[in-house]
Amino acid sequence: MSIKRALVSVSDKTGIVEFCRELSNLGVEIISTGGTKNLLAKEGVPVIGISEVTGFPEILDGRVKTLHPAVHSGLLAVRDSAEHQAQMKELGLDYIDLVVVNLYPFQETIAKPDVEYEDAIEISTSAGRPCSVPQPKTTLSSALLWTRRTIRPY
Repeated sequence: MSIKRALVSVSDKTGIVEFCRELSNLGVEIISTGGTKNLLAKEGVPVIGISEVTGFPEILDGRVKTLHPAVHSGLLAVRDSAEHQAQMKELGLDYIDLVVVNLYPFQETIAKPDVEYEDAIEISTSAGRPCSVPQPKTTLSSALLWTRRTIRPY
């Protein structure tokens, strides 16, 4: 399977610019959210904002952005299913071949002596990134968990 589109959404952005620049040099279209998108654009890496894909703005302080059929259909569609292929084509949806995410730094957040209860709850209830991780495993696309030390294929 060749990688044509990647969804990139990371809180720890260490090394992500270089990684995405290489993806782009290989012809991969990069879709990204909020701060990751802004950083990539600032660094000159071609990037498409998630709102361009969904046709819907990021809302509720960025809590809702990737949880959208235009994103998750690209992750969940079974690529060798003629029915899925027809639905994707009919609805003008595209596959997402690679997911690059890391989870919010919950342990680091709650370890701060001045952490507010609301901040700990906010970070522990994030749904978008965790929902993106297991889906590619069932549909022949790929997921990477981006960490400070290494890339971990899922």
